[in-house]
Amino acid sequence: MTRPLVLLDVNGTLSDMGRMSQHFEEIGAPPQLAGLWFASVLRDGFALTAAGHNATFRIVAEGTLRAVLADQPLNRETGDAVEHVFAALQELPVHADVPDGIRGLASNGFGVAALTNGAAATAEALLERAGVRDQVDAVLSVEDAPRWKPAPESYAYALQALDRSPDDVVLVAVHPWDIDGAARAGLRTLWLNRDGAPYPPAMTAPEGEIRTLLEVSGVLLG
Repeated sequence: MTRPLVLLDVNGTLSDMGRMSQHFEEIGAPPQLAGLWFASVLRDGFALTAAGHNATFRIVAEGTLRAVLADQPLNRETGDAVEHVFAALQELPVHADVPDGIRGLASNGFGVAALTNGAAATAEALLERAGVRDQVDAVLSVEDAPRWKPAPESYAYALQALDRSPDDVVLVAVHPWDIDGAARAGLRTLWLNRDGAPYPPAMTAPEGEIRTLLEVSGVLLG
Protein backbone atom coordinates (compact mmCIF):
# COMPACT_ATOMS: atom_id res chain seq x y z
CA MET A 1 0.00 0.00 0.00
CA THR A 2 1.38 3.41 -0.99
CA ARG A 3 1.93 5.67 1.98
CA PRO A 4 0.90 9.33 1.85
CA LEU A 5 3.54 12.02 1.65
CA VAL A 6 3.99 14.03 4.84
CA LEU A 7 4.30 17.76 4.14
CA LEU A 8 5.83 19.67 7.04
CA ASP A 9 5.44 23.34 7.83
CA VAL A 10 8.74 24.89 8.95
CA ASN A 11 8.51 28.01 11.15
CA GLY A 12 7.43 26.87 14.60
CA THR A 13 6.61 23.36 13.43
CA LEU A 14 10.24 22.37 12.88
CA SER A 15 12.19 25.41 14.09
CA ASP A 16 12.08 26.46 17.74
CA MET A 17 10.88 30.04 17.35
CA GLY A 18 10.76 30.42 21.13
CA ARG A 19 14.54 30.85 21.04
CA MET A 20 14.09 34.25 19.40
CA SER A 21 13.17 35.86 22.73
CA GLN A 22 16.76 35.71 23.96
CA HIS A 23 18.02 37.30 20.75
CA PHE A 24 15.67 40.25 21.24
CA GLU A 25 17.09 40.63 24.75
CA GLU A 26 20.58 40.68 23.25
CA ILE A 27 19.76 43.86 21.32
CA GLY A 28 18.16 45.54 24.34
CA ALA A 29 14.53 44.83 23.43
CA PRO A 30 11.96 43.12 25.69
CA PRO A 31 11.89 39.37 25.00
CA GLN A 32 8.13 39.35 24.48
CA LEU A 33 8.60 41.48 21.37
CA ALA A 34 9.80 38.38 19.53
CA GLY A 35 6.29 36.94 19.55
CA LEU A 36 4.75 40.26 18.58
CA TRP A 37 7.20 40.57 15.71
CA PHE A 38 6.45 37.14 14.25
CA ALA A 39 2.70 37.67 14.61
CA SER A 40 3.15 40.97 12.76
CA VAL A 41 5.06 39.20 9.99
CA LEU A 42 2.16 36.81 9.52
CA ARG A 43 -0.39 39.63 9.67
CA ASP A 44 1.31 41.66 6.95
CA GLY A 45 2.14 38.61 4.86
CA PHE A 46 -1.47 37.45 4.99
CA ALA A 47 -2.73 40.94 4.16
CA LEU A 48 -0.55 41.06 1.06
CA THR A 49 -1.61 37.53 0.16
CA ALA A 50 -5.27 38.53 0.43
CA ALA A 51 -4.55 41.43 -1.90
CA GLY A 52 -3.01 39.03 -4.42
CA HIS A 53 0.63 40.00 -3.89
CA ASN A 54 3.41 37.54 -3.07
CA ALA A 55 6.07 39.46 -1.12
CA THR A 56 9.32 37.80 -0.05
CA PHE A 57 9.57 36.84 3.61
CA ARG A 58 12.63 39.02 4.22
CA ILE A 59 10.93 42.19 2.96
CA VAL A 60 7.86 41.63 5.12
CA ALA A 61 9.84 40.49 8.16
CA GLU A 62 12.31 43.36 8.06
CA GLY A 63 9.58 45.96 7.74
CA THR A 64 7.67 44.63 10.72
CA LEU A 65 10.87 44.24 12.74
CA ARG A 66 11.83 47.87 12.23
CA ALA A 67 8.30 48.85 13.29
CA VAL A 68 8.32 46.90 16.57
CA LEU A 69 11.84 48.11 17.41
CA ALA A 70 11.15 51.76 16.57
CA ASP A 71 10.47 52.95 20.15
CA GLN A 72 12.77 50.55 21.99
CA PRO A 73 15.95 51.61 23.86
CA LEU A 74 18.23 49.37 21.81
CA ASN A 75 21.90 48.88 22.72
CA ARG A 76 23.01 49.32 19.08
CA GLU A 77 21.95 51.04 15.87
CA THR A 78 18.65 49.84 14.43
CA GLY A 79 20.29 48.45 11.31
CA ASP A 80 22.73 46.41 13.40
CA ALA A 81 19.87 45.19 15.60
CA VAL A 82 17.90 44.07 12.55
CA GLU A 83 20.88 42.16 11.18
CA HIS A 84 21.47 40.52 14.58
CA VAL A 85 17.88 39.26 14.69
CA PHE A 86 18.02 37.92 11.15
CA ALA A 87 21.34 36.23 11.76
CA ALA A 88 19.81 34.53 14.80
CA LEU A 89 16.78 33.48 12.74
CA GLN A 90 19.13 31.75 10.31
CA GLU A 91 20.71 29.75 13.13
CA LEU A 92 17.63 28.53 15.03
CA PRO A 93 17.62 24.91 16.19
CA VAL A 94 14.81 22.47 15.54
CA HIS A 95 12.54 21.22 18.33
CA ALA A 96 14.00 18.21 20.11
CA ASP A 97 11.48 15.76 18.58
CA VAL A 98 12.14 16.78 14.97
CA PRO A 99 15.21 14.71 13.98
CA ASP A 100 13.86 11.40 15.25
CA GLY A 101 10.38 12.27 14.03
CA ILE A 102 11.60 12.80 10.47
CA ARG A 103 13.84 9.73 10.60
CA GLY A 104 10.91 7.67 11.83
CA LEU A 105 8.74 8.81 8.94
CA ALA A 106 11.42 7.96 6.39
CA SER A 107 12.16 4.55 7.95
CA ASN A 108 8.43 3.71 7.84
CA GLY A 109 8.28 4.41 4.12
CA PHE A 110 6.71 7.86 4.16
CA GLY A 111 7.86 10.49 1.72
CA VAL A 112 8.70 13.72 3.54
CA ALA A 113 8.73 17.29 2.21
CA ALA A 114 8.65 20.78 3.69
CA LEU A 115 6.69 23.86 2.65
CA THR A 116 7.62 27.21 4.19
CA ASN A 117 6.43 30.79 3.99
CA GLY A 118 10.09 31.71 4.48
CA ALA A 119 13.05 31.20 2.20
CA ALA A 120 13.89 27.69 1.01
CA ALA A 121 17.57 28.24 1.82
CA THR A 122 16.71 28.95 5.47
CA ALA A 123 14.68 25.74 5.73
CA GLU A 124 17.39 23.76 3.94
CA ALA A 125 20.01 25.01 6.42
CA LEU A 126 17.72 24.23 9.37
CA LEU A 127 17.36 20.61 8.24
CA GLU A 128 21.08 20.34 7.54
CA ARG A 129 21.93 21.48 11.09
CA ALA A 130 19.48 18.91 12.43
CA GLY A 131 21.17 16.17 10.40
CA VAL A 132 18.03 15.17 8.50
CA ARG A 133 18.19 17.01 5.19
CA ASP A 134 18.89 13.71 3.44
CA GLN A 135 15.63 12.32 4.84
CA VAL A 136 13.53 15.06 3.23
CA ASP A 137 12.63 14.67 -0.44
CA ALA A 138 11.96 18.33 -1.21
CA VAL A 139 12.11 21.71 0.51
CA LEU A 140 9.63 24.13 -1.03
CA SER A 141 8.99 27.84 -0.46
CA VAL A 142 5.96 29.93 -1.29
CA GLU A 143 8.39 32.38 -2.88
CA ASP A 144 8.01 30.08 -5.90
CA ALA A 145 4.22 29.98 -5.55
CA PRO A 146 1.65 32.64 -6.44
CA ARG A 147 0.88 33.46 -2.80
CA TRP A 148 1.76 32.64 0.81
CA LYS A 149 0.07 29.91 2.80
CA PRO A 150 -2.80 29.63 3.60
CA ALA A 151 -3.88 30.73 0.10
CA PRO A 152 -5.00 27.69 -1.93
CA GLU A 153 -2.44 28.48 -4.64
CA SER A 154 0.41 27.76 -2.21
CA TYR A 155 -0.77 24.20 -1.59
CA ALA A 156 -1.54 23.71 -5.29
CA TYR A 157 2.04 24.72 -6.05
CA ALA A 158 3.35 22.13 -3.57
CA LEU A 159 1.14 19.38 -4.99
CA GLN A 160 2.34 20.12 -8.50
CA ALA A 161 5.99 20.21 -7.43
CA LEU A 162 5.62 16.92 -5.55
CA ASP A 163 3.44 15.31 -8.25
CA ARG A 164 0.87 14.25 -5.68
CA SER A 165 -2.90 14.50 -5.41
CA PRO A 166 -4.40 16.38 -2.44
CA ASP A 167 -5.69 13.28 -0.69
CA ASP A 168 -2.23 11.71 -0.92
CA VAL A 169 -0.57 14.46 1.14
CA VAL A 170 -0.81 15.04 4.90
CA LEU A 171 0.12 18.52 6.10
CA VAL A 172 1.60 18.63 9.60
CA ALA A 173 1.72 22.10 11.18
CA VAL A 174 1.50 23.89 14.52
CA HIS A 175 -0.58 26.71 13.06
CA PRO A 176 -4.37 26.24 12.88
CA TRP A 177 -4.50 28.71 9.97
CA ASP A 178 -2.19 26.38 8.02
CA ILE A 179 -4.30 23.34 8.90
CA ASP A 180 -7.43 25.20 7.81
CA GLY A 181 -5.89 26.35 4.52
CA ALA A 182 -4.58 22.90 3.66
CA ALA A 183 -7.88 21.24 4.50
CA ARG A 184 -9.77 23.69 2.29
CA ALA A 185 -7.32 22.82 -0.50
CA GLY A 186 -8.21 19.14 -0.09
CA LEU A 187 -5.12 17.94 1.79
CA ARG A 188 -5.25 15.67 4.81
CA THR A 189 -4.09 17.32 8.03
CA LEU A 190 -2.51 16.64 11.41
CA TRP A 191 -2.30 19.42 13.98
CA LEU A 192 0.96 19.44 15.94
CA ASN A 193 -0.29 20.95 19.18
CA ARG A 194 2.97 21.58 21.03
CA ASP A 195 1.41 23.84 23.67
CA GLY A 196 -1.77 21.96 24.55
CA ALA A 197 -3.92 24.87 23.37
CA PRO A 198 -7.55 24.45 22.28
CA TYR A 199 -8.13 24.39 18.53
CA PRO A 200 -9.93 27.52 17.24
CA PRO A 201 -13.53 26.53 16.42
CA ALA A 202 -13.66 28.91 13.42
CA MET A 203 -10.97 26.89 11.64
CA THR A 204 -11.52 23.64 9.76
CA ALA A 205 -10.74 20.87 12.24
CA PRO A 206 -7.70 18.65 11.63
CA GLU A 207 -8.07 14.94 10.97
CA GLY A 208 -5.92 14.27 14.01
CA GLU A 209 -3.99 15.97 16.79
CA ILE A 210 -0.48 15.11 18.02
CA ARG A 211 1.88 16.58 20.59
CA THR A 212 5.21 15.65 18.97
CA LEU A 213 6.45 14.81 15.50
CA LEU A 214 7.32 11.34 16.79
CA GLU A 215 3.61 10.46 16.77
CA VAL A 216 2.99 11.06 13.06
CA SER A 217 4.02 7.61 11.83
CA GLY A 218 1.89 5.82 14.40
CA VAL A 219 -1.20 7.91 13.64
CA LEU A 220 -0.90 7.42 9.91
CA LEU A 221 -0.17 3.70 10.17
CA GLY A 222 -3.03 3.50 12.69
